[in-house]
Amino acid sequence: MIDDRTKLTIKAMIWINVIMYVVSLLFSKGLHLTLNPLAALAPSSNALIFLGASGTMALEYTHDWSSIFTANWLHGSLLHILFNMMALRTLAPLTAKEFGLYRMVSIYILSGAGGFLLSCLGGVPLTIGASAGLCGLIGALFYFGKSRGGIWGKMVFNQTKSWILSLVLIGLILPNINNWGHGGGFAAGFILAFLFGYEENRKSGKADILICAGLSAFTCFLLFRSILQGLELILA
Repeated sequence: MIDDRTKLTIKAMIWINVIMYVVSLLFSKGLHLTLNPLAALAPSSNALIFLGASGTMALEYTHDWSSIFTANWLHGSLLHILFNMMALRTLAPLTAKEFGLYRMVSIYILSGAGGFLLSCLGGVPLTIGASAGLCGLIGALFYFGKSRGGIWGKMVFNQTKSWILSLVLIGLILPNINNWGHGGGFAAGFILAFLFGYEENRKSGKADILICAGLSAFTCFLLFRSILQGLELILA
């Protein structure tokens, strides 16, 4: 069971993703209506760039490396955000249980940034989506399962292996999957889990609260700024 504070935080994370998706649709000049479920209700590339998409093409236009933080909260279609939010509802509670709420949020934000940083270095032109942060949570749980051991540790480890296999298959089968972002997010989550530790070997403390609060405030500031900048461009 997870406490009410964790439930509220996860709901807030989901709502921020949803709000940014709706804003991206409102900023688009026309909705992308298609029978292809992978592209249904897709925001325009320009709207996504205004709102903080990352990648080499976006950086060439905006020259704003803070997009590695904002891209984690944007999505390219209705199916894209539905799939990622379902994954977040599954992964976030388990990660919060083992690492504490504050470390879970920090891992999600920093892993997303790590995934999009690697995407830029790998030459991905335009990239968005919560999957980099989600892969960070998987990476953290992979570390936890391997490090903890025992029956529970092995169960978590085996579950993460199945998630990793699913990600690899999705990356091979579906078009336009950012494997750089997935790999970078996973690696960042694994490293952060090692650095932060989990609840059984180190209880969450003031440092974890401060890191989480700082990252959350910084991310909210960037997202709010991106909305204002998009409004200025549209109304100009």
